[in-house]
Amino acid sequence: MTARGEKLIIGQRLKALRQSLGLTQAQMAAELGVSASYVTLIEADQRPASAKLLMRLAEVYDLNVAELAPSMDAQLAADFSAALKDPALSGSGAPSRVEIEAVLQASPKIAAAFVKLHDRYREELVRPQAEANPLTDRDKVEALAEVSRPVEAVRAWFFAQKNHVDSLDRAAESLAEELALHRNEPHLALTERLSAHGIRARILPAQVMGDQLRRFEPHRTELLFSELLAQPSRRFQIGVLLARLERQEMIDRLVSGAGFSDPVTASLARVSLANYFAAALMMPYARFLAACESARYDVELLSHRFGASFEQTAHRMTTLQRPEARGIPFFFVRVDRAGNISKRFSAGRFPFSRFGGSCPLWNIHAAFETPGQVQTQVIRMPEGASYFSIARTVTRAGGSHGAPAQRWAIGLGCDVAYAPRLIYAEGIDLERMRPVDVGLNCYLCERPDCSARAHAPINRRLVVNERERSLAIFQFEGDPPPNRAGPAS
Repeated sequence: MTARGEKLIIGQRLKALRQSLGLTQAQMAAELGVSASYVTLIEADQRPASAKLLMRLAEVYDLNVAELAPSMDAQLAADFSAALKDPALSGSGAPSRVEIEAVLQASPKIAAAFVKLHDRYREELVRPQAEANPLTDRDKVEALAEVSRPVEAVRAWFFAQKNHVDSLDRAAESLAEELALHRNEPHLALTERLSAHGIRARILPAQVMGDQLRRFEPHRTELLFSELLAQPSRRFQIGVLLARLERQEMIDRLVSGAGFSDPVTASLARVSLANYFAAALMMPYARFLAACESARYDVELLSHRFGASFEQTAHRMTTLQRPEARGIPFFFVRVDRAGNISKRFSAGRFPFSRFGGSCPLWNIHAAFETPGQVQTQVIRMPEGASYFSIARTVTRAGGSHGAPAQRWAIGLGCDVAYAPRLIYAEGIDLERMRPVDVGLNCYLCERPDCSARAHAPINRRLVVNERERSLAIFQFEGDPPPNRAGPAS
């Protein structure tokens, strides 16, 4: 199964894999069911590898497809391309995609250093204006948020770990086995564990808790829940507290090893790791992975089986990257109606933009039109990689008359090569299905004639045609003219 337009050049990686296995090209070809000449052409970078061949490699040699993808880091590629589009560099001429890929393949560390230097440059550029009035210019506010928020540093660390923290995951799995959560009533078992620490869990009326859903009071040794918090979220919050009570030293070591010097960033990292532990406790790795495979990653079914919410279950799926037992490398994103991204994680190669929202053509936005229903879509990024994506709305805890609960859309996806393993792809002819071309966001996307575009790309010069109006709002120098219908014959 090969997505249209997708070219995966993996010559050097395939050759290294073959040599590490002690195989000749003919032997590997026989095991894969292809011709030896095909293997020779791929290793020489004269032929791209199809998604079908990648899946065959993964099956025969027990590998993760993401490991066979081009060696460049997709997130680094996105960040590097975005930095090169800075208007301050426009005088040197925009490099082509081929030139950018050549740098990323040959010198990824230099590209990473350039991105870091560009971040520092933007920080120094916006600081004087921000100190005077941080709301005078939207682009400066976005740039300031990009470099100042601790959440970006924590997200980058999780991305570097492929969203899997093995030591913490195994500790949570061990505790789940000790508590026999798969045999006992989970909430009762978890509250009894809290009792062993001398802590009582209580549910209080919403008017007593105010806008708080959960509060731990150490001096009263009580964990207080609002009545608005659903049962899965109560279990999750008990898991968060147990992480602090029983695995604080492990969490502190992980934060220290990450090198977070800013106290706020370190605090956010500890919260994120405690949340990771709680999810791994509710959905222990081995049992959850086995259930995912047997249920073909049916998020709704698995959420019922493990007593978790749709969002918790989808997020947990992105963490299944234990070296000897990997799940599908999913990406996960959560957005609100305005397109603001409040969560994003990836176990694979999917690139995220650090500012500017997401592409309006991605069906995660259309999910709001059909609340509670799963939508499917195949999307294709500008570099040619295609992904299978599902999207569904979820409702935040809380909600009462006059104060409705907030609704988010959850997006979950993976490389299209994995789609046949998903129940959501059942009945879909992936060979014939045409991907929807999307971009990171309007600021960074250079696709011409896009009728959904909201902003001009930051490194392109506008062309204004006073005599015509087309579906696309913006036109740019160097773009082909819009399609025109011919005269009637």
